[in-house]
Amino acid sequence: MKIAILDDYQDVVRQLPCFELLKDHEVKVFNNTAVGTGQLAIRLQAFDAVVLIRERTRLNRALMQKLPNLKLISQTGKVAGNIDIAAAHELGIAIAEGIGDPTAPAELTWTLIMAASRKLTSYAQLLQDGVWQTSSLDPAHNQLGRVLKKRTLGIWGYGKIGKMIAGYARAFGMQVMVWGREPSLTQAAADGLLVANSKEAFFAECDIISMHLRLNDATRGIVSQTDLALMKPDALFVNTSRAELVQQGALEAALDAGRPGFAAIDVFESEPVARDHPLLHRENVLATPHLGYVEQGSYELYFRIAFQNIVDFANGNPQNILQAT
Repeated sequence: MKIAILDDYQDVVRQLPCFELLKDHEVKVFNNTAVGTGQLAIRLQAFDAVVLIRERTRLNRALMQKLPNLKLISQTGKVAGNIDIAAAHELGIAIAEGIGDPTAPAELTWTLIMAASRKLTSYAQLLQDGVWQTSSLDPAHNQLGRVLKKRTLGIWGYGKIGKMIAGYARAFGMQVMVWGREPSLTQAAADGLLVANSKEAFFAECDIISMHLRLNDATRGIVSQTDLALMKPDALFVNTSRAELVQQGALEAALDAGRPGFAAIDVFESEPVARDHPLLHRENVLATPHLGYVEQGSYELYFRIAFQNIVDFANGNPQNILQAT
């Protein structure tokens, strides 16, 4: 089969041990992103299968209609709204899914919480410039970071990742407050965690809020500027899930207004992010380039399954095929 692997920004997929699984196939790895249906259609017309790195590329009906050779989409991890599933099935294109592991995104979230709370990146960057024990060149900004112990961490979305974050927080002596759907609140209470009385109380009472929701029609834009304005001036808002959970422009406006005082962000609405993005180049924002699942163990897990799905499909024994609903 002719196989395209899309959006390997770091050119690391060929270095994974599991890449050997594709040795009997013709493989092209793309390191840059094609923009627009037309460019993608030209890029992918010759391929029988494409491997998607999470949601970096979206395959809609208009695009797939221009790909007559495409037989298989092999998704790393679970499909999460980036593929028009109905259109793929109508066009006879199979979709193979993988599995995920919450460890890497949970650890990154905790890293961001710790780094932002202690202002580590600011201290480290200024040290490189020869400035000792200083986290800001603006005398109006508070220079000191703070510990996590006895502070309240708010978790919106008590799924696999949220539960891991709660465990980390309790190990650090924090209180954990949960908000979300009723099943999440019930489970959180059973686990001995605080449950917010309302969304308003959740935003007002937490020192740190971390988002752990799936993106769908119900959660898109679920966080508004009004919600963020309820946060404390020294509170931290963390989003390693999906940028679209927050209404467009709401976080920037809230930071400008001083509530919350800080943010740590790993996700953006358009990626790779533009250099002039309004959340970049702020002293009160720690931004990372969507690293949640980008680490050796996760890549080997995701791609080994994605590549094996291709091999099985090519051998007439398709596995992990997403069924039409």
